[in-house]
Parts: sequence; structure tokens; C-alpha cells
Amino acid sequence: MIERGELRLPEMQRRYVWRSTRVRDLLDSLYRGYPSGAILLWETNEKVPLQDFAVSQQGNPYQSTRLLLDGQQRLTSLSAVIRGETVSVRGRKKPIELLFNLEHPDAPTVVTEVNEEGDDEDEDDEDLIDDEADSSEDELQKRFDRMTFVVATKKLEQLPQWVKVTEVFKSDSDRPFLKRAGITDFEDPRAEKYGQRLARLRRVRKYVYRMDILERSLSYDEVTEIFVRVNSLGAKLRSSDLALAQITAKWRGALKTFQAFQESCAKTGFELDLGIYLKNLVAFATGQSRFLTVSGLPVETLQQGWKASVEGMEFALNFLKSNAEIDSPALLSSPFLVVTLGYYGHKRGYQIGGDEAKALRQWVLIANAKGRYSRGSSETLLDQDLATLRQGGGASELLDRLRLQVGRLDVAPDELEGRNQRSALFKTMFLAFRAAGARDWHSNLAIALGHRGVQHRLQFHHIFPKAVLKGSHTAREADDIANLAFIGGKTNRQISDKPPSQYFPALLEKASRAGFDAQCIPTEPAVLGVGTYKQFLAERRLAVSRRLNEFLGVQ
Repeated sequence: MIERGELRLPEMQRRYVWRSTRVRDLLDSLYRGYPSGAILLWETNEKVPLQDFAVSQQGNPYQSTRLLLDGQQRLTSLSAVIRGETVSVRGRKKPIELLFNLEHPDAPTVVTEVNEEGDDEDEDDEDLIDDEADSSEDELQKRFDRMTFVVATKKLEQLPQWVKVTEVFKSDSDRPFLKRAGITDFEDPRAEKYGQRLARLRRVRKYVYRMDILERSLSYDEVTEIFVRVNSLGAKLRSSDLALAQITAKWRGALKTFQAFQESCAKTGFELDLGIYLKNLVAFATGQSRFLTVSGLPVETLQQGWKASVEGMEFALNFLKSNAEIDSPALLSSPFLVVTLGYYGHKRGYQIGGDEAKALRQWVLIANAKGRYSRGSSETLLDQDLATLRQGGGASELLDRLRLQVGRLDVAPDELEGRNQRSALFKTMFLAFRAAGARDWHSNLAIALGHRGVQHRLQFHHIFPKAVLKGSHTAREADDIANLAFIGGKTNRQISDKPPSQYFPALLEKASRAGFDAQCIPTEPAVLGVGTYKQFLAERRLAVSRRLNEFLGVQ
């Protein structure tokens, strides 16, 4: 139905967001015959605004249209895997490549990873700063061997017991897969086992979903209400997804308007979730950020709010890049900063003096470092700041609110203790080190998120590698941000698991000591041993806190 164009997506639907790992888990469930929910459709002759599926479709040859209201992520994923189609995710087309383990255990032995936040929207995001590999190749291989399906890797593709899922669906013959697995004789006991497993995999094509079809007599507004209720009861969508459905029910064609602006911002380096643009729209339309009022807003208010929010967003992104040197959303502790910043410019008529701009820059940097909107009730905090601006307050009042929340605006050394790469302070460390002139220790390239090529792509490096600390310190202690530095991928791989006492001297001979000083890294031999690791962390925390406070202007 998807391929023939019989099943279409209404404008109210969110985009396709699943990661390949989610598709892997879905396929594993269907392979085992587990329940997978129902599909909700609406059959109508009404001319309804549509959007494209993430997989290709033919034109609809029928007068009536069946619209998919619930089940998009599942059906798009299955359509891509079974048909061997690429999926379009944020303007990029990519295949979903899964491998099937002919030697998988009979019972599932891997616990499915659950996203406790219940939010799929950002699942496609990739970290712009790469981590080092945490597991050895042997450990990874043992884990893969216990799995039935995995996301394809070049190494696993070479192993005979792993076969491409899409190729199995496209062929009814077992012969090429058995031959590749080294089976030349049907007396081989693996022949029957593998054959049964391949047949079971192909039966996924015949998996039956229950379809609930809404009556033709329902109006688009009624169907939108059903869509919102079904998805809110199941907590499958975020509030922004439900708000989008309500907005597009009133303002037909709005989705394309929103997406066009979203794409234009992405081209400038800020690829933000559509939900942030919707929250920005609501903030400008109502003066507060919650979506609860969306259903009661007339279309004229939504359109005027959108026009104003676009101007605010443009100001906010320009200020972040030009005034605060934050040139990527990966460096933001929360995208809500963009909403407040845009609303600030709007309330000032985009006329801001020099001293006020400096104060606003300081608020942005400190709020980002302290995680203003990433602790507690983020929407409540955002509404407090919007209210402050609505009542005529400025940067100093925003700083006062921040001080009430976090206690102190400077960064104390103990505030860094126990933090890891997910901390807001880690992002500010990068900004502060870059401002201090930090460079890769081999190539001498200034650290940056946008370097091309795997050898120059930025990674965070454990100064004391995890392998060196294993057995004497906990994983949490090894991941402390005081043990992390920013270097290129090639340099990181060359260092590998060498202790700093071994690789520091050679680097200090070739590179300027400034390369280490810019990242506040102690280099005295007395603190470079495993036995003095905690002393190393204490010294670096002290140096990093000084650098951060200098960068934030709160010395």
C-alpha cells in the first residue's frame, strides 16, 4: 500500500525519526511473533494536506485516500527494510542495513535498551564530538554473537553466519546463504537449522497488523482530535508533535512553511528539532512556552506569531554565532536558550546597545554552562525568563533569576567533580579551550567541530586511557571531564591506550607546551602515574575552573 501510493501521510504527522537500532528491535520482535500494536487509518475523499513518506511512493491511482494516523515509524521502517529502500531523514537519504545471525541463540539473551525519556525526536542526532571506543573488539564480537539482528558493520558483513536482511526478503532461495555459510551438503545439521531460520525471517513479510479504519464521515478536525487523543494516551508523541497536529488542522499547509525555515537555518549550521520552532512560535504568539493553549489560538494569531518568531530566531542564531561564538547546536546545553534569546531581541525591537549586548552575551554563556534549562522543570524556567522579558526586564534580571537557581555564577573546582561528557560544563570547556587557542597535538589544527576527514574529526580523548585505569579506578572516575581533552581522531588513535607518562614526553618535544596549557593539562611527571590520578584530576579541575571563569567573565 505504501509503495503503490494507496497509503499516505497527513500533514499532522511528525517526521520519520527512528534510529536503525529501533528498527533492529522491531524486526526481532516480529521474528519472534511478539505483539506490535495496531495501525490506525482514515479513509477519506476529502482533500487533505499531505506530506511525503520517508520512503519512495508511486502516485495514488485511487480517488479516495487512506491516511496513516498511527504506525508511521513501524511501517516506514518495515517498508525500507523489506523493499531495500533508503529512508529520508532530515534531508539525507540512507539505507537501513541490518544483518541476521544464522547462529543466533534460540532464546533472546540481550535486554532491549529502553529510552526512558519517551522522546524519539532527536534519535537521529549524532554527537559532533566523538567518543573513544569503550569496548574491545573481542567484547563487542561476543555481544554481537548473542544477538539475532544487528545494525550492519563492514566487519560483520564478512563473517559467513551473518546475512543481509534485505537480501533474504528479496530472495526465496536459501542456496546462496547456505553456500556462503560453508554448507555444501544437506547432511550438514546446520542446513536444516539455517533453512528454518531463513523461512521464519521471511514470514515477517506476512506478519498481520490489525488495522482500525476511521469512518469517511469524520471531518479533518475530528480526525485531528482522534490523532491527538490516541497518541497522548499512549505517550508515543511529545507535546510538540501533538501541537503540530492541532496547528496544521487550523492552518493548512503550515508544515511546509515550518520545514522550509527549519531547512534554511540548518544550512547555516543550526539544525534544530522542529519542536523548537513550534515552541518559539507559541512563545511569540502567547508570551509563554507551553503548548496547552495551542488548540484555542485562532489561525491569524498563529500566523502573526510565526512571522515574529522567524525574526526572533534569526536574531538568536546570529547572536549565538557572532557574539557568543557558539556556532553549533551541539554546543548548547538546551535549545531553549534560542527561544529566550530571540524573544529578548523581539522585546527590544532588535535595538540593543553595546553594554547590553555584552551583558546578554554573559547571560547566554553562563546560562549555557550552568544548564539553565536542563535541570528541574525546563518549561517552568523558560516561562519565568519569558515573563521577565515581557515585564521589561533585561540581561541583568535574567542573571538574577539564574543566580537564584544555581547559587553562584562562577564555576568552583568541585562543581566539575563527577561530571562527564554529557555535562553542560563539558560544552563550555570546549568553548573556553577553543578561545584560548587549543590545537591538535600532531596536526596543529585549531580544535573545531567542522573539520573534514576522519583523521581530523574532533574527538574527546581520555588523557589517562580507560584501559590504563581499569582495575584501579571506577568507570565514572575514568570518564570525569577533568580527564578529557579535545584532539583529532588520528592523534587519538595513535595514542591509543598508552599512559600519559609514556606519550606526554614525545608530544612535548614536538609540540609547544601551549597545546597542553590551552586545555589546562598538568604535565609534571609527578602527577602522570596511575597512583597519582586523583591528584592529577584535582590539579586540572582547579586550572579548568579558572579558565572557565575567565571565559565567562566572572572572575
